[in-house]
Amino acid sequence: MKLRILVADDHELVRRGMCTLLQAHADWEVCGEATDGRDAVEKAKQLKPDVVILDIGMPNLNGLAATRQLMQHGNYKIIVLTIDDSDQAIREALDAGARGFVLKSDAARDLVAAVEALQRNRLFFTPRVNDMVLAGFLETGQNGTSRRPPKVPTPTAREREVIQLVAEGKSSKEVAAVLNLSTKTAETHRSNIMRKLGLHSVQDLVLYAIKNHIIQVQPQVLDRNSTEGSVS
Repeated sequence: MKLRILVADDHELVRRGMCTLLQAHADWEVCGEATDGRDAVEKAKQLKPDVVILDIGMPNLNGLAATRQLMQHGNYKIIVLTIDDSDQAIREALDAGARGFVLKSDAARDLVAAVEALQRNRLFFTPRVNDMVLAGFLETGQNGTSRRPPKVPTPTAREREVIQLVAEGKSSKEVAAVLNLSTKTAETHRSNIMRKLGLHSVQDLVLYAIKNHIIQVQPQVLDRNSTEGSVS
């Protein structure tokens, strides 16, 4: 019986490339594709794939939030893809329940190995992630208590969804429609988030979302042929 894989990435070329790479394996099949995190959660519930591959930086619901939601509904084997290997991104992926962590820049080399590892009920992380996991154990005392400083207020799963949608430019009415809430409830969530996190404007919220990997800003590629006023 073939291993069934769900692939979620909002960039069609990237998603198609991953599907081609995975389907070259004789014993695997891509049972579904998703274009955003919310779509991925719904398709995973319907299709029951053996492995789910989620890009962190997807619209509507990012890969980390989608991972958290899926782990609440079952023991999914999830690989997260990211362009960012910062300490916080790694910690959040681990905390969310991901069993594999692959940088997009290394996907052509590591993705197949990651799926093979999960197929054998193993974890797959880059050496940097392994180092962080070890550091996490070292930061825990012998009595099991953490030596880390107290955490600053953190948003709930629902609040993170609202943050992402607002940071992506959606109005309270649009947020309400996506999350199946009343507009008043969406506005209340937004106000509570601003107060809880000490934010004073939508711009502050966008910066918070970027800094905390709730949304990702893709690097722009400069087209030299379209530049004006260049210095010779």
